[in-house]
Amino acid sequence: MADAVDERALEEVVRFTSELIRIDTTNRGGGDCTERPAAEYAAERLAEAGLEPQLLESARGRTNVVVRIEGSDPGEDALLVHGHLDVVPAEPADWSVHPFSGEVSDGVVWGRGAVDMKNMDAMILAVVRAWARAGVRPRRDIVVAFTADEEDNAAYGAGFLVGRHAGLFEGCTEGISESGGFTFHDGDRRLYPIAAGERGTAWLKLTAHGTTGHGSRVNRANAVSRLAGAVSRIGEYTWPVRLTPTVRAALASLAELHGLRADLSPGDPGRLAHEVDALIAGLGPTAKLVEATVRNSTNPTMLEAGYKLNVIPGSATGFVDGRMLPGGEEEFAETLDRLTGPEVDWEFHHREIPLQAPVDSATYRAMSEAVERFDPGSTAVPYCMPGGTDAKQFSRLGITGYGFSPLKLPEGFDYTALFHGVDERVPVEALHFGVRVLDHFMRNSAPKAGSAAAGGPAGGGYGSGTAQEA
Repeated sequence: MADAVDERALEEVVRFTSELIRIDTTNRGGGDCTERPAAEYAAERLAEAGLEPQLLESARGRTNVVVRIEGSDPGEDALLVHGHLDVVPAEPADWSVHPFSGEVSDGVVWGRGAVDMKNMDAMILAVVRAWARAGVRPRRDIVVAFTADEEDNAAYGAGFLVGRHAGLFEGCTEGISESGGFTFHDGDRRLYPIAAGERGTAWLKLTAHGTTGHGSRVNRANAVSRLAGAVSRIGEYTWPVRLTPTVRAALASLAELHGLRADLSPGDPGRLAHEVDALIAGLGPTAKLVEATVRNSTNPTMLEAGYKLNVIPGSATGFVDGRMLPGGEEEFAETLDRLTGPEVDWEFHHREIPLQAPVDSATYRAMSEAVERFDPGSTAVPYCMPGGTDAKQFSRLGITGYGFSPLKLPEGFDYTALFHGVDERVPVEALHFGVRVLDHFMRNSAPKAGSAAAGGPAGGGYGSGTAQEA
């Protein structure tokens, strides 16, 4: 089957990325964000392609977009393709260019959201518009969702859609979104990590209580000291190795590529930890793909206490960014009880489930084949994301989530460092690659029919119904 991507699609993906970046959708948390202008922009681009997107607003300005593209085979399960519209804050003084300029120069698109994740939003728009021009359809139904609030807790976005509009995702069994399918250079090798899992979110609030008093006097019940002790123990703790199926597959693939041997079979925890740590030490740069996901983690991030230097406060509060592997929730809680001790309380400030997805599925094979097709000589490898995405929300509808927003990146381009970083940017050629890969994958992906080709002329039912909430 010929690819549907034309020169107009390649121009549009760059323009859409730039124009979406110019729409400031900074999410400061606590409900402080307005995604509606970006949602309206995306909906207009979809409507121009003959689709009928729905604008679904969870609160004033917190707008989501959903549209269904009917496939040629009604017997196939549907695929969810989702991207978020909000971005994290950016301080213009820290940047080489203004973070909301969307500047395109020297073959690069600059700005907040260039990799997280208005680039993927633009690629999705460019692909579905190319389909409309070429008169082709995917084999399976494609449900496109552009969401609000991913950069906070998803309450106004994917959480709202799952809780209030689950029917829009009827038939979806799998989904793709951010943080996978990018080039990772390992010497002469070009790897494409495809995410098939996420650690769970376990943001913690620690509270220490003590006795208020004068700073010059002996105080054995000092809340600040108690909190500091707990935070120090948590920060210095080395969690035991726990291998999920996805991470085990990732380690095995990387070991084979590097000609290394390791016994990753379950058994004695001490032996397994030694084997894994030794293997990671031998993986060179590719260790970055796995080192954060072989264990749970807890990183202290914030401390709050006191109101005057010579007054010992009666309480002190700390916050910890914790991440849990699938199956590690009970161990996580028991360990926190021990590390905090009897004088410091802890609770989940925000909690989300870990995810796993099979790496032997037809869909995973289709993603691997797509990147290797457009970058011959490269190798797709399994990957578990250390953080989380909206896939956690959609998993509540039984949708298996993968991270797949393909980009072909030049050597030396530190993709992961640009997430939430300064001078976020994406190469134009990477966007062109992504459009071609997504077109091929989304039209060919068919879990029941394997890798059978999709396509054919677009007929009636290309769009969905219109709805809008205020």
